[in-house]
Amino acid sequence: MTGDRIALAVHDHGGDGPPLLLLHGARRTLADWAAVAPLLVPRHRVLAVDLRGHGLSPSGTWDFHHVLGDIEAVLEEYGIPGALPVGHSLGGMIAARYAVDHWDVTPGAVNLDGFGWGRPDQYVGLDPVYVEERLTGVRKAAASVSGERLPTDGLRELLAQQRAMSEELGIPYELLEAAALRSVREGPDGRLEVRPEREFALEMLDAVDSLDLFALFHQVPVPLLLGRALRPGRSIPGMEWFDELMTAYAKGLARDLAELAQQRADVTVAGIDATHEMLLENPRAVADAILAFTSETIPGSAA
Repeated sequence: MTGDRIALAVHDHGGDGPPLLLLHGARRTLADWAAVAPLLVPRHRVLAVDLRGHGLSPSGTWDFHHVLGDIEAVLEEYGIPGALPVGHSLGGMIAARYAVDHWDVTPGAVNLDGFGWGRPDQYVGLDPVYVEERLTGVRKAAASVSGERLPTDGLRELLAQQRAMSEELGIPYELLEAAALRSVREGPDGRLEVRPEREFALEMLDAVDSLDLFALFHQVPVPLLLGRALRPGRSIPGMEWFDELMTAYAKGLARDLAELAQQRADVTVAGIDATHEMLLENPRAVADAILAFTSETIPGSAA
């Protein structure tokens, strides 16, 4: 750690073209990019990082100021300050924030399904008061599992969940296993815990909730790709209403993204034939969307 910055864990995928920096989602790691990155390398220099508190990176205060400082440090170290940030979920929000602050060097930004829970009025056909009540429950549930300690047989259960996801979504199990194992570490008491630790995970959730994402998208002064999952996510046991909620949100999100793209010629909206787990589920579609965007955005990146 140097000042407010943390030395992030980095995977250098190589490549000689215009640089890209890959950013993962909350409670995930750079392992999520394992199937996408090789598809980008023929046309780009590609780095992936574990965000602070995730994977093999150290922990520290979690807010966007500190996170952006970590990214700046990585790009300075590798001599590529003008890398285009490509993020999934939380990483996509960070990519957009980075572009706002670094518009003078960053040629663009990519946000893949990083839309959070949105606003109650984006849930088409549902009463906003009802939506807010449900979202409060969702946020409480997310907070309750943040920084969770696994029971004695918890790792076996965690990997069993990855096996079930592999079978349901057609994701190679080895990708899910690698991602899950990189997300856990042994805590002070010897029990395994899912990173980030609870203190920092709660800070992260607060930082995300503080964002007005569509206001942020309007502020991005460089070309912006917004990728949206076209398939519904997995159902959550005990939350029978969740599917209805997400169906309504998908309609509102599609509407608002289309309106944004109409208002700004430098905003591209791309549908990805996958669920939110798109990096692992359909890496080719993700890579194709990124490459189509960079070929239009960055000189010298077209095939």
